[in-house]
Parts: sequence; structure tokens; C-alpha cells
Amino acid sequence: MFVKNDEEKVAIVGVGHSKFGKRLDVNMNELAWEAIKPAIQEAGITQRDIEFYSVGNFGYWSEEILPAVTIGEYAGLKCGSLKTEAACASGSASLKIAMDSILAGKSKIAMAMGIEKMYNSPNSTIIELIGRAGNYFWEFENFGMTFPGYYALYATKYLDEFKSSEEDLCEAPVKAHHYGSLNQYAQFQKETTVEECMKSKYVSRPLKLMDSSPITDGAAALILARGDVAKKLTDTPIYIESQGYATGTAYMGRRDNYLGLEASRRATESALRGAGLDGIGTNFDLFEVHDCFSIAEVMAYEDVGIAARGEGIKLLKDHQTYHDGKFPTNLDGGLKAKGHPIGATGISQAVEITKQLRGEAGRGRQAQINKGRALQHNVGGTGHYAYVTVYSRGD
Repeated sequence: MFVKNDEEKVAIVGVGHSKFGKRLDVNMNELAWEAIKPAIQEAGITQRDIEFYSVGNFGYWSEEILPAVTIGEYAGLKCGSLKTEAACASGSASLKIAMDSILAGKSKIAMAMGIEKMYNSPNSTIIELIGRAGNYFWEFENFGMTFPGYYALYATKYLDEFKSSEEDLCEAPVKAHHYGSLNQYAQFQKETTVEECMKSKYVSRPLKLMDSSPITDGAAALILARGDVAKKLTDTPIYIESQGYATGTAYMGRRDNYLGLEASRRATESALRGAGLDGIGTNFDLFEVHDCFSIAEVMAYEDVGIAARGEGIKLLKDHQTYHDGKFPTNLDGGLKAKGHPIGATGISQAVEITKQLRGEAGRGRQAQINKGRALQHNVGGTGHYAYVTVYSRGD
């Protein structure tokens, strides 16, 4: 395995996170500052120290079409910037760009953030715009596909193929809301039950309202530093060991099957290979996976390799993805309870992983950290984009 020196490493040295939810109390720039300010303070730097920043944002519904510019001006940043877009994986794309600026020798300190103000537009507009995240002319224009409809195709096939039930899927929101109730930043902070999930209305059969992630406003931020600089800024740097990414087909009809996302599998293989790992094995303490719908969480277990195909439901039902299980996953409430502000989701996942690896997640949510390594899985669209990132404490 190739050993990197400090100048070839990138570490997270500061994190920040806004409250997620319906944030009509702030504008976009103010919401961004809620995340940027604590990240800068935690890193022990000033705005002048940041040499580049990227902003993950889907943004078609927002008040600002140039968020990197307006946020930078509001936050007092005086360096180059870029807005990144990879649908629901825009945050992970933002992380890639900021990390690349350091690895290319252009920056010693950079910021990656993500933000979304989805409630700037009516629900019907938001649903239409998300529904366009695929093959617009064939699937959206001809068949009126929406985002829940895409994942309902996968859910229908999966439940039939593996003789599972809607009640089984409802175990996912039960877990999500349990951990959301313990997360001060989460949009939903109330426990739920399988029975309540089953009584919720259908969004796209067999997926119900409680199987679905909500419309969310929110922001999250990471301060990144080159390895040698990171050690001077903090005693607990969290290193980004590797990042894998892949792109799926735009047209769903070209997919081999509807039991998982090929792009997720390819991105995982790339990320593990980049970190010098043969597989998941016992190499990881925790996971963050993209659970925009209940079926997405189950498929993610299998796509990243913590469960064999068809066994993700059993892993969920046996509580093996709870904080005291074998594969702790989404201990922040995930997209379904914490919320899914599209451009911020990937960065928010990274914030949670950083806190977990530092042992700072808090009572009831903290996973046991033995290996000092975590994996993040972030999907854009319905497997149109996939980013998988490996983090470690470096010890």
C-alpha cells in the first residue's frame, strides 16, 4: 500500500452545521453563515486563511442563482470559488473540488460547504424540478415520472424479488426518527413506529410519506487543510483517505436491474481501492448512506457491501445498523429524519462522520470507535451520480 506523506494528505479541521427544516427565518446567505462561522471558529482560523471554497447547491428553487458569490461576500471570503452540482450528491462534489485544490498544491486551507433553500419555491414546483433529475424528455415528459416514482420502481422489484413487505421497509424510518430525536440539528425530532409509517399516505406505491425524505432548508461546512497544516491546527484531524465516484445511465430503461444502483457499487469499489482496502470486512466503525427513501437505505447496505444482495432488510430488522449494532449507519437520523437539503446533504454526512470519529456525537448516538475509519455514501438522482468517501482518524 502506498504511504502518503503529510503534504499529500487532506484532513478536516473544522465543521459547522445549521438547523435543518423550514428556514423561512433566514435568507440563503444567513443560513450559510450558520454553518461557516462555527467551522471557521473550530479550525482556529479566519476568513483570510481560506484560499479556495466550493459550494454544493442544486438551486433551481433558490433566491440566489450564484450562491458561491453571494455567500462568499456575506461571509467575508476573499478567494476563488465554485458552485458544484451533482443533484443530491452536490455536497460530495463540493468536497471533491475543495480537496482537489489542496492536492493540486493550489491551497493549503480550503472550505467545502453545501446549502439549499428549497422552501423558496412552492412544493409543486420543487417536486417537478426534482422529477427532472433523470431523462427529461422520455421519462418526465412522456410518463410524468417524479423522484418518488423512480425509487418506487426499485422498491416494487425488490420487495417482490426477496419476498419482503412494506412493514419491513418501515423499519427504516423507525430507526431514522429514533436518531433524529437525539440530533439537535434534525428536521424531525420525534420517534415513530412501524404502525404510524404504515398509516401514512402513499406517495408512490409502495412508498409512503414516512418512507420519504422531506423538503428541507439547511447548510453544512467543512474546513479542509493539507496534512502538515492540519496537525498544527488540531489534535484531532480527520483524514479523507479516498473518494470514489461513478455515473449511472440517465435513462432508467438502460439499467441492468432494479435491485441496486450500479453507480454506487462502482464508486464503492473505487473508494476502497483508493484506501488500500480489499472490502468492507471489519475495517469500518460506522457508515453514512443515502437514504432518501426507505428502499434506498436498504439497497445502499447491499451496494456498499455490508449486506449481501437481498439481506439488507434483515440487517435493518435485526437492528445491526443501530449505534450498538455491527454496522452503525446514519446515526444522525439520515436524510429521512435529519432532512435532505439537496446541496448540503453530502457535507452534512461528512460533519456527522467527523464528530463520530472524534467521539463527539453525544449520548445515544455515538458509535464505538475501534478501527478509526468510516464510509460515506452519497447518491445524486436515482443512481445517476454516486460518491463514496473513506475517512479515518489516521491513528
